[in-house]
Amino acid sequence: IENLTRTMHPSDKKGAVIRPNVQWGEQSKQTRTAPVWNPQRRIFQFWDLFGNNSPLSDVSGYYESKDGLHWFKPAIGQIEFRGSKENNYIAIPLGGGRRTRPGCVVYDPTDPDPSRRYKGFGHGGGGKVVLGVSPDGVNWKPFGVTISSADEYNFNFDPVEHLFIVTLRHNGGPYGRAVDLATSKDFENWTHHGLMFHADKLDQELGRKNMEARLADPTLSRATGPINPAKCMVDVYNMGVSRYEGLYIGFPAMFHRTGNDYGFHLVQLVCSRDMKTWKRLGDRKTFIGPSRMGSGAYDLTQLIGPSRAVVRGDELWFYYTGLKYRDTPEGADLDQSAICLAVLRRDGFISLDAGEQEGTIVTKPFTVPADNLFVNVDARKESGGEFQVEVLDQADEVVARSIPLHGDLVREPVKWQEGDLAQLKGRPASLRFRLRNGQLYSFWIE
Repeated sequence: IENLTRTMHPSDKKGAVIRPNVQWGEQSKQTRTAPVWNPQRRIFQFWDLFGNNSPLSDVSGYYESKDGLHWFKPAIGQIEFRGSKENNYIAIPLGGGRRTRPGCVVYDPTDPDPSRRYKGFGHGGGGKVVLGVSPDGVNWKPFGVTISSADEYNFNFDPVEHLFIVTLRHNGGPYGRAVDLATSKDFENWTHHGLMFHADKLDQELGRKNMEARLADPTLSRATGPINPAKCMVDVYNMGVSRYEGLYIGFPAMFHRTGNDYGFHLVQLVCSRDMKTWKRLGDRKTFIGPSRMGSGAYDLTQLIGPSRAVVRGDELWFYYTGLKYRDTPEGADLDQSAICLAVLRRDGFISLDAGEQEGTIVTKPFTVPADNLFVNVDARKESGGEFQVEVLDQADEVVARSIPLHGDLVREPVKWQEGDLAQLKGRPASLRFRLRNGQLYSFWIE
């Protein structure tokens, strides 16, 4: 790589999409999952966490949407509340009058048993997570398997490896709370991998700067308390992990404890090839941070990051939890937390950027798998932007050169003015990208 710099791009917040119904006594809507697309019904399905403070803290609210923005509460008729079953509450029955909420849900279309296509779990008490299955995401039954867990967890499914991924709170990290990992190929037999991710010394140094900067900013929530040097610390409150293309992406919610139990969350971005070794991205800058006071937003203090990215055309949609308070103060607003949405360009996590001086990147050699090369690049002609691709053979000789590209192009097929990528199909090659006044996000071959 020459004359290119890496830039991490923050997501664009769209605000709350699912709010608590204060008239029903709800104060908090949270999520530890992501919407599931139902291909048969052509709708999105979604499940909340902590749907009601009391007495229905053991149920989830169930939602449906055609566009992922506007969510409908179907009357399920499953849970009686205030003398009526005309509500969207659902639960996993545990027997003996006990139940738990299916707050984390994935869809497994490959399961030969249709009654197990939806898989999820909820807290079963006693430090256990109860697994459940469902044919439709609404009617649940326990699966008969539990996993040991503290009070924070996240659940995802990697369809490429057919791997169920659970991240669990680990209370004995080098700096407070950390993240454990458990995986399963069949949802029944689980491998516990132990400590997966934790805060380190650099987090403490950067975290202190984050605390000082926040407390000096009058536009940010003051519900964080003063800094107590003996108490302040940064640890990992929750971390969703999911597959994105050829690697795993993590969204750690880093809790910045300013003193006692006061503090705030900042969501960072990490990646890994094996879920064992994690790379901290963007110099540990914030991927999703707090909104300003007076903005009408919920995510003022405590943020729980997304479970996974939902691909919507040329965008990635992230559903996350935003809370107004860490510790609810006296006289606080009853409408305290909601499920929020942030949006990012497809493949838009990190870009390689060039200025007026041309930058280049040469890939490692690889076997050309197909004929057509696509790129995601922003090189607008009005800003002097230009992007070009060269194909190199094993001797590093140029055997193909593309037509220069201009514009904001999210999925652009590369066309050739000299040679062609197809002539090297099945043979080793490298690609050299040339960029001026633009940003390169990704490339792929089909």
